[in-house]
Amino acid sequence: MENIMKKKLLSVMMATTLSFTMLVGCASSDSKKEDEAVSENSDDAASKASDEADTAASNAQEESSEEETAAVEAIVLSEAPATDLAGNEITVPTEIDAIVSMSPSSTRLLIDLGLSDYIVACDTYSYEYYGDDLVADVPQYDMMAPDQESIVALNPDIIFTTGMSYATGSDVYASVREAGICVADIPSASTLEDIGESITFIGACTGTSEEAELIVEEMNDTLAQIEELASTISDDEKKTVLYETNTPTADYPTIYSAGSDTYIGEMIEKLGAINATGDQEGWPSLTEEDAIAINPDVIISTDMFTPDAVDTHLALSGWENVTAVANGDVYLMELSNELNQPNQHVVSAMVEMAKYIYPDVFADLEDPFAVIAR
Repeated sequence: MENIMKKKLLSVMMATTLSFTMLVGCASSDSKKEDEAVSENSDDAASKASDEADTAASNAQEESSEEETAAVEAIVLSEAPATDLAGNEITVPTEIDAIVSMSPSSTRLLIDLGLSDYIVACDTYSYEYYGDDLVADVPQYDMMAPDQESIVALNPDIIFTTGMSYATGSDVYASVREAGICVADIPSASTLEDIGESITFIGACTGTSEEAELIVEEMNDTLAQIEELASTISDDEKKTVLYETNTPTADYPTIYSAGSDTYIGEMIEKLGAINATGDQEGWPSLTEEDAIAINPDVIISTDMFTPDAVDTHLALSGWENVTAVANGDVYLMELSNELNQPNQHVVSAMVEMAKYIYPDVFADLEDPFAVIAR
C-alpha cells in the first residue's frame, strides 16, 4: 500500500527514525574510540568510511522524512454533508485521515475509492472479506456490539455505520457520539437508488465525490442497458424466480427469500422476471410446501453454508416436478457476497443473475466492475 495509516503508524515511524539516529550517534562514538587506537595510516580510510556512513544516514533520514510527510497527509474537504442518510445532523471534519468502517459494503466501497490506508478499524466481517486490502492488524469490532471505548481511543475522524447495528433498537455508538466523533449512519438499503445514494454520501464525506459519481454513473448505465434488454421479453416469456438465502434441510426446513420492498426483489423485476415472493414484504419465510407450490422456473441461491448446495437442492425429495429442478435451473451465485453487500457490486451480481435467468437475452451484458471484483 502506498499510503500509511497516520495515527497508528506515525509514532512507530518517529520511534524508528529516532532509534536510527541514536544508532548512528553510537556508531560515530565507537568509531572515534577505535580511531584513537589505530595508526595514523588508517585515518584516511576511517574518515572515508565515516563520510560514507554519514551520507547513507542522511539519505535514509531524508527518505524516512519523505515517508513521514506522506503518512500525515490528510484529505481536506471544502464541503461535506450536514446530515447523514438516517437524517441525523453531523459535523464532518474538514480534514480526514482516520476512518472506521463498520459494514462490509462501506469497507468495499472505501477500498475501491482508494481509501484503504485511511481505514483505522473495521467490523469483523469487513476484515474477513477484505482484510488483505487493509492495513495489517487493523482493529476489528462486532458491528452489533462494538467496543466504543476502544473506538474512541483510536480518535477517528468519521465512522460509517450500518442500519444492522441498530436492530436491537439501542444506539450502540452513543458513547462515540458523546466523545465528539462524527458517526455517519447509513440505513440498510431497500432499493438500488438507496445504494447509489450511499455511494454518493460516502464520497462526499471522504473527498472522493468525483470518483463516487463515476461509480454511480457506471451503475446507472448498466441498469439502463438491463432495462432496455428486459423490455424485449414478452409477458408469456417471463420466468418466475425464487431467490433463496438457504437450502432447506431436515434441521432447517424454512426458506428465506426477498420481498417486493428489497433491492434483490427489485433486481429480479428489472431483469424482466417475476419475483416468486413479490407479493410479500421484507424477507419472507417459506416452508418447502410453499416453495414447491410456487413452482418457480428458476431458483437463485446465495447459500454459502451448504456443501454442494445446487446438487443438494436438486436431490431434495418432493421437488422433482418443480420446473426449476426438472430443468436444472438451480443456480448458486458466485457473487453471493456482492449481492448481499449493498454497494456498486450488486450490479455485478445482477449481471450474473441475468445470465442465469435469460442467458440468450443478456448474453452480451458485461459487468462494469469486473476489474475490481473479488
